[in-house]
Amino acid sequence: MPLQGRTAIVTGAGGGLGREHALYLARKGARVLVNDLGQAAADAVAAEIRTAGGTALAVAGSVADEAAVAAMADAALQEWGRIDILVNNAGILRDRSFGKMTLEEFRQVLDVHLVGAAICCKAVWDAMRAQRYGRIVMTTSSSGLWGNFGQANYGAAKMALVGLMQTLAIEGAKYGIKVNSLAPTAYTRMMEGILPQEQLDALEPGLVSPALLPLVVEDAPTRAIVCAGAGHFARAHVTLTQGRYIGGGADAGERLIAAWDEVSSTQGQVIPDYGFTQAEREVASARAHARADAPA
Repeated sequence: MPLQGRTAIVTGAGGGLGREHALYLARKGARVLVNDLGQAAADAVAAEIRTAGGTALAVAGSVADEAAVAAMADAALQEWGRIDILVNNAGILRDRSFGKMTLEEFRQVLDVHLVGAAICCKAVWDAMRAQRYGRIVMTTSSSGLWGNFGQANYGAAKMALVGLMQTLAIEGAKYGIKVNSLAPTAYTRMMEGILPQEQLDALEPGLVSPALLPLVVEDAPTRAIVCAGAGHFARAHVTLTQGRYIGGGADAGERLIAAWDEVSSTQGQVIPDYGFTQAEREVASARAHARADAPA
């Protein structure tokens, strides 16, 4: 089995997609710590894993509670001696149009999805660094990547997780820590009322979980965004177009409007290795333009 001997933590695993993730990783050989807000739900999934011949531990607690998350990580280390995989799955919805959404509803969603994921990553980071091995999966969303009506809070949190992934992947590279993101589409209680029932019926949560495997095996990529739903899998990318040099001057904005199609063209676009790629390309373009304008 590809995950034999590995230890995984799955947050929000008492039901829905998290439960499917936990069961799937266990079937692939991983020892799984099942986390959920409620102890009974976590216990039930851990019992399912053990009944099927796997190894599991149930630990309740909110991912937004630093002490609870630290205790969760400590429990995994005490039980199994290492933490190889973290799947940040826990989440909530507080859907409203932005005009009707309160700032408290905005903060609540960010606290669980974004800050909660950061708390969990922080709790396992030192252990992964020390063993020079780690696989972290963020749960992003099409709502973050492309937007959805009524989900300003959720979309902001989910796109922020992509940014967290990008930086942690860079910082973790020298320690053997790889960080990726999964954008799932699955019929769970969080999805009820969002899509027509016939579409929801095709979106079985169990069809998403295989997307985890390439992201957590030994030869996993890093900084990948995988989209999964209804048995279909795709990749999403944050790209940078070639653009063009516009320069300064009072009419720079107007010249940019005139060149908008060229600036926006996806021909020759790249996937930057790190954030400063943007600055490097901008400076190189400006210098090339200056050389071209220099007298012979």
